[in-house]
Amino acid sequence: MAKRPAKPKPVIGWREWVHLPELGDLVVKAKVDTGARSSALHAHKLKHFTDEQGVEKVSFEIWPFQDSHAKASTFTLPVHESRWIKSSNGHQAYRPVVIVNITLMDQTWPIELTLTNRDEMGFRMLLGRQAIRRKMLVDAGKSFLAGIPDDLPG
Repeated sequence: MAKRPAKPKPVIGWREWVHLPELGDLVVKAKVDTGARSSALHAHKLKHFTDEQGVEKVSFEIWPFQDSHAKASTFTLPVHESRWIKSSNGHQAYRPVVIVNITLMDQTWPIELTLTNRDEMGFRMLLGRQAIRRKMLVDAGKSFLAGIPDDLPG
């Protein structure tokens, strides 16, 4: 019996605007980086705590736009795990990992997202290969193939 041809995967560019529905339906410009295993989100005022039921949680503030506090919001999520992450410059940091849904190209699925300070980086979010594995193809010469939101600040 012959296999059915695989359903074609959507093609995204090296940078895309992604929606995070569980985080107030935030829209964040992400760098798509197939060289990075993990995805990361810029988080300010990161605070770990254990709630009354003994669940480890993290609260944090997100500034979704570079060089702007527009649409800044605070969130609290359960910590899925914490792990050592090595950045592109070789620095290692122990980061909390949360699981959130992401929407891109009319598809929504859960991803693991590490929370860290990305002030020195050009993008508030890094979308690593684990998040798009088996779901998307990347055209490294294109940008914003999923479109550009109408309601951006500035």
